[in-house]
Amino acid sequence: MPAHPSTADHQPVAPERSLTQRLDALERANNVRARRAKLKSDLKSGRCMIYTVLLDPPQYVQSATALDLLLAAPTYGRVRAHKILAQCRISPIKAVGTLTERQRTELAQLVHSQN
Repeated sequence: MPAHPSTADHQPVAPERSLTQRLDALERANNVRARRAKLKSDLKSGRCMIYTVLLDPPQYVQSATALDLLLAAPTYGRVRAHKILAQCRISPIKAVGTLTERQRTELAQLVHSQN
């Protein structure tokens, strides 16, 4: 009786992308990175408030983690950011765009009250 092929032998293969598709994806990714860098700069300088970003996150912030967003704001180091996220019952690796309305509101209120 022949042995069944192991599922470990079959790795999923990503579909082939054309050069144009790859360049478009690279351009979009670079745009998101540039806009996030600008947002982080605005947060650090005080031109933008973290709680307003949390309440209504722009599209380019949707895939950023909650921890990264908190760390971009002044006065939030790793320990404080982790404590705040734990208090709100939010995983540090949770993407901002996947936060529930309750999580987003609770986090924004907590951050706002501590400033």
